Amino acid sequence: MPRCLIAFAALLVAATSAGAQQYDLVLSNATIIDGSGAARFTGAVAITGGKITLVSRTPIPAAQAKRVIDVKGHVVAPGFIDMHAHLEPLLQMPDAESAARQGVTLALGGPDGGGPWPFGSYLDSANKAKLGINVAYLVGHNTIRRTAMGTENRAPTAAELEKMKGMVATAMKEGAFGLSTGLRYIPGTFSKVEEVIALSKVAAASGGIYTSHLREEGLGLIQGVAEALEIGRQAKIPIILTHHKAIGQKMWGKSVVTLHMVDSARKAGTDAMMDQYPYTASSTGFDVLMPNWALAGGVPELKKRLANPELRNAIEKGILDLLLNDRGGGDIKRVQFASVSWDPTLNGKTLYDWAVKRGIQPTPEGAVPLVIEGVLKGGPSMVFHVIDEGDVRRIMQHPMTMIASDGRLSKPGADVPHPRNYGTFPRVLGEYVRVQKVLTLESAVNKMTGMPAKRLGLGDRGCIKEGCAADITVFDPATVADKGTFENPHQYPVGIEWVLVAGTPVVADGKFTEARPGHVLRKK
Repeated sequence: MPRCLIAFAALLVAATSAGAQQYDLVLSNATIIDGSGAARFTGAVAITGGKITLVSRTPIPAAQAKRVIDVKGHVVAPGFIDMHAHLEPLLQMPDAESAARQGVTLALGGPDGGGPWPFGSYLDSANKAKLGINVAYLVGHNTIRRTAMGTENRAPTAAELEKMKGMVATAMKEGAFGLSTGLRYIPGTFSKVEEVIALSKVAAASGGIYTSHLREEGLGLIQGVAEALEIGRQAKIPIILTHHKAIGQKMWGKSVVTLHMVDSARKAGTDAMMDQYPYTASSTGFDVLMPNWALAGGVPELKKRLANPELRNAIEKGILDLLLNDRGGGDIKRVQFASVSWDPTLNGKTLYDWAVKRGIQPTPEGAVPLVIEGVLKGGPSMVFHVIDEGDVRRIMQHPMTMIASDGRLSKPGADVPHPRNYGTFPRVLGEYVRVQKVLTLESAVNKMTGMPAKRLGLGDRGCIKEGCAADITVFDPATVADKGTFENPHQYPVGIEWVLVAGTPVVADGKFTEARPGHVLRKK
């Protein structure tokens, strides 16, 4: 062959090789679960510019990628989407390590009626904070009501309702994905259903969703579900019964009824779904052991009521009822302190332990004065062991249930929070897929990815296919597990080997990195 042709051929080979390097990253030898619920398959995933550019059932030549990661024996899934995340510490913990290490690449904040305000400026600040994961937000009814009319126990005036509707409309324009309520909490508990429907209609007009911490999850659970479904029906808005559960022994098993209610509502045209965390304990403030009406106006007004013998007697009876039939579970050993600012030695201990320490009869009746004292001191955060495992499994298996943590961003410390902060998603994959076989792996991944993405209207998330954002979680199905316990919750999970946000590893070979590729997502 003439020298000129040899030289031309060499240049052609070099040019072809250079041109073949078209991907930033390839995940090879993968078991791919694409988030849709479809069966797994083996193949490779190529990423370029933060997007998935090729999903191949045959190997992708290494020469075509700047970097190849061999993930043989591991599942490549969409990054998990946490539909109920307490992101309040985000500006102090922008790396969101406790979420990222679970495989979460997108977390929805502002649940339980507690979204930020002013809404748009907060999102601007968060977007400048160099985030480890992506975040999105709901606008919170409690925040809006408190801003418009304080914590008063009354219906809003016409002017106040218009102000609240305007605030919801503003937040929706600024990127909120919908409206959240916490109807068990102050001041949302003082609202009537008509108020919530009116605000939900505003969110619905901008394509938003409605998520509800029900007005009651104990003895009033059935009525609470019915109210949420009615809000969805009248406002014509997609709804989520968030962290769905049945609280207290008298309600154990009632998920049979609530799930039937959801099915009936869906058949009648209401777009109802649920989310759930995989634990038999809830976590919230100590003041849920206090009758809501007693908390109107805050601690100063509570003190005035306690000084009135008749009102104090009514408050004490209400507390005892809640200890016996609601979050107290009829046994004060079920009431565990998570974070007590005024006495950290109580962290991890129970209400029973506190009663013994104080020389008080360790019974629900004896603990009533301690509940009053604790609320007056500011109300610690608590863990309540009052959920039945049978209800957890039943709700999890329902086809309209998504997985969500209800977890707060956390760093290891002296408090003893709910282990869901660290282990929700790995716990489902390890305990409820691998061990108990409550779900298939494909179904579990769908509940963590494709289903929540669809609920949020995000067509490029929760999926492994060409054009999807390269938010990806890689885990070992044989070892993935949560490690945190109720006694020692500050433990990161195992088996989550790689977590990519926009194609950038925030977890690499099981280790947290310094990359901060996350952004605030706003509803369009």
